[in-house]
Amino acid sequence: MEILWVLMALVMLGFVLLQLSRRRRGAVGLVEPGHPDAADPANYGFAREEELDVRMPGPDQDLLDVLDLVQRTQDYRGAQQLLAGTEAEGERRWQRVQAFAGAASLELLQRPGGVGETPGGQWLRVWRAEAPKDAGGAAVHAEFLVQQAWRTATPGSDEFRIIMEEAKAACGEAALLAPGDPIPYIVELSVARGLGYSREEFEQLWLKILDRAPHHMGAHLAALQYWCEKWHGSRELAYSFAEAAAARAPRGSLLAAMPLFAVFEHLPEVNLVSGFYQSEVVIKAVHGALHAVHSARPDDPMQAHVRHLLVFFLVRGERWAEAMNQLTVIDGHVGALPWTLSADPAAEFAVYRALAVAGYEANGGSPATLPH
Repeated sequence: MEILWVLMALVMLGFVLLQLSRRRRGAVGLVEPGHPDAADPANYGFAREEELDVRMPGPDQDLLDVLDLVQRTQDYRGAQQLLAGTEAEGERRWQRVQAFAGAASLELLQRPGGVGETPGGQWLRVWRAEAPKDAGGAAVHAEFLVQQAWRTATPGSDEFRIIMEEAKAACGEAALLAPGDPIPYIVELSVARGLGYSREEFEQLWLKILDRAPHHMGAHLAALQYWCEKWHGSRELAYSFAEAAAARAPRGSLLAAMPLFAVFEHLPEVNLVSGFYQSEVVIKAVHGALHAVHSARPDDPMQAHVRHLLVFFLVRGERWAEAMNQLTVIDGHVGALPWTLSADPAAEFAVYRALAVAGYEANGGSPATLPH
């Protein structure tokens, strides 16, 4: 079965590349049912690979509009107003803080500045200078420093530690500006991982978050990293943290999907073996995640994160129809795990999507039988 899986992946990758080549030459046409090209995702209303948005896991048009305005005009006030009008304890505000910080960080990376040249991300520096008491700007600045550390320095190096210490101080300043806001403490979770907080220090930080936003999915995902084997914990500690979060999740909470993220963070080295993805631990985690997305609010911004990871596991477990059901909800955006770990998230997502379509059709599925 393992050999069949590898061969299928290679064949489908070839189909994807062939389709891309044909699109570029304008040679896309109608084909007979059963022809390999019938697996074209466009037949299901899916976006072309070149149309996939790699910036976010799901739609947030208000954010995209403001980001475009800020980067085009270099005026921070649109970002300031959007954050001020976004619920402090909600998942969306955390995602928007990350997005603004990431935009400024990437701008600076692309335009570091020089003699007579304005560096990228200048709008964030102006924001902090002109509105030093603005809690939103302070939170974005703290997250910006965290992203700078991970993007530009090697973990463990002096440069990395210096930037992270600066980020820690910025988190403290942001927390003072908005005592009930969980965001500065959620930003600090990444600092804790980078600087190697002791478990006692980390637990104290985590309690501050639980006091302010006990069911915040983004916070739990950030904290999970600390407990992973590759950082400061172990497989057992990570599983324990994720299972405890799922156990105390209120009805409709996506925290029930946390064990699936813990499994993903501890995948075996050779993870093409389909038997692993059909094992009890994976099936249990997948079922928990499926239950979570089915019972969560349709407008929960963290749904997309869970659904993207479900596509990965459902395809690997050869559960084609279930994978297709997830794709109909999330297709168009690929800014989430596991795709963002790839150098080309859109291409990675497209391969899994093509595998799902091929498996679905091989078992009698078609665009007409796929519910939307």
